[in-house]
Amino acid sequence: MNNGSKKQEMFSKMQERKSEVKIVRKIVAIVAIAFVLISGIVGLFGYNYVKSALKPMDPDATKTIAVEVPIGSNLSSISTLLEKKGVIKDARVFKYYAKFKNESQFQAGNYDLTQAMTFDELIESLKTGKVYRKPVFTMTIPEGLTLEQIGNIVEKKTPYTQKEFMDLVTSDTFVQQMKAKYPELVTDTVLADNIRHDLEGYLFPATYSYFEEKPSLESIVDEMVGAMDKVVKNYNDVLTEKKMSVHQLLTFASLLEREATAQTDRETIASVFYNRIDQGMPLQTDPTVLYALGSHKDRVLYEDLEVDNAYNTYKNKGLPPGPIAGAGKTSIEAVLNPSKTDYLYFLADKKGVNHFSKTYDEHLQKVDKYIKKAE
Repeated sequence: MNNGSKKQEMFSKMQERKSEVKIVRKIVAIVAIAFVLISGIVGLFGYNYVKSALKPMDPDATKTIAVEVPIGSNLSSISTLLEKKGVIKDARVFKYYAKFKNESQFQAGNYDLTQAMTFDELIESLKTGKVYRKPVFTMTIPEGLTLEQIGNIVEKKTPYTQKEFMDLVTSDTFVQQMKAKYPELVTDTVLADNIRHDLEGYLFPATYSYFEEKPSLESIVDEMVGAMDKVVKNYNDVLTEKKMSVHQLLTFASLLEREATAQTDRETIASVFYNRIDQGMPLQTDPTVLYALGSHKDRVLYEDLEVDNAYNTYKNKGLPPGPIAGAGKTSIEAVLNPSKTDYLYFLADKKGVNHFSKTYDEHLQKVDKYIKKAE
């Protein structure tokens, strides 16, 4: 091979190497760009995923999820449990969030959590042993209110009017829904013709918290009926022993709620009513007359006592057809555990203090002392 051929061969090889280097560089560049793009996509995806996992699963959720945290559970097992129950999106994100917040001392117990709870709310709940959520607003229903009065509070605290509230609670369809959902509480008894409002006295007086700006009116009332159902179930055994229906319990308790001014009064007034029923005497309680009249007067007149209405306990013996107001636990328990007395009469003086008597003559003396002379 001559020198010219060798040079040509060397030149060809050099050209091939340059071409190979260019190809390798292109491949490296493409791989590098692809790696950067993939890393960016993965990073963006990871960022968005973690961001979404930090938020509540469903900010508008109201349905509770029962979660039992066993004794001895650690942060990892609790995080996994919350994900499994559907309370959170990702156990790892919750776990690292709690670690970042330096939170790990959680209490075992049973919790009713929701998908609307934030990580901070979940952590606070698990730390305190109580379900913690900051409500959008609260609504307090005091003891002793009628449905119309509860409707006034609903109108002030929610977007719904008192009329809308009354239309719902007196709706046959809604009453049937409550009967189906709470069969031990709302029975056929509420459908009697002489009952003014089927659900009167069946909404439990309490403070209710709401976690959305406009909960449905149905859910608001449902929660109140459900709360009464939970309370009454605690006394099923006592009711069976006394052979008393839930409707009778709530009716009796509503009378105490409107008459009593102190806890001890409720138990003593309950004894008066029981004693009068045992002796075949009418209960003669003024709040039933006011309910019969459908008005809220400061004082019942003699002419009012003659109103021809099933709720008038001056003209009708025994309990009225149904509750005249919403009763709280204190009045409910007073019905089931009354004082043991021989009292048949009582009256409230100008200061609201109740005075009890065993005989009618004694009662008249107290009327003269606490009512007539005080005028």
